[in-house]
Amino acid sequence: MPLRNWIKSANFAIEGILHAARTQRHLRYHFYSAAAVLLVSYILGVSRIEFMLIALSVIAVLLSEMFNTSIEAIVDIVSPNRSEKARIAKDIAAGGVFVTAFGAAVVGYIVLSPYIRNVFHKGLYIAKHSREEITVISFVMVVILVVITKAYFGKGQPLRGGMPSGHAALAFSAWTAVTFIAENFTASLLSFILAVIIAQSRVATKVHTWWEVILGSLMGAGVTLLLFRVFM
Repeated sequence: MPLRNWIKSANFAIEGILHAARTQRHLRYHFYSAAAVLLVSYILGVSRIEFMLIALSVIAVLLSEMFNTSIEAIVDIVSPNRSEKARIAKDIAAGGVFVTAFGAAVVGYIVLSPYIRNVFHKGLYIAKHSREEITVISFVMVVILVVITKAYFGKGQPLRGGMPSGHAALAFSAWTAVTFIAENFTASLLSFILAVIIAQSRVATKVHTWWEVILGSLMGAGVTLLLFRVFM
């Protein structure tokens, strides 16, 4: 089945992200930094073009760190013993991460410095955003938190098992977003029932425990509720 093969491939890809996050503290730091920079950009109210530049810079740093991790693993397989050429290969890969991170820092400074100076002159004002924009950033934040939490506990696969349930987190994040966007009791109730069904199915299929599902549900709904309250 094409869909089953796609899900299997996605599971392998996300497992690679989780493995890198578990074993590479620098990648975890980059995830923390990514969440912080994106939130600060939203708070300061950067333009869409500026936000896109920051987001692309963040993605570039994460990708470079993951490529560096992959190269290090390949070098260890090819050259398990100490080798000058292996050291050079690892140093060059690490240098690529440094160059990318430095470039991202320059982009961040150019984009954010005018807004930060404005905060010192006029005080902090939290920019308001459309419900659709808040929904997107909520999903991004929930995914980052799920990845970090799964990496911390180190159990299960990305789409099967582990703490917390990513399906439940995203389902209840979607329910909270629908509640704010639709402002309709029926729409909110139906989306809540759907979220509960998704969460319950993870327990029924023995992919997750109730505690993993509950934590994921609280994480998704809580993060989304907080961001809507802050930015709407």
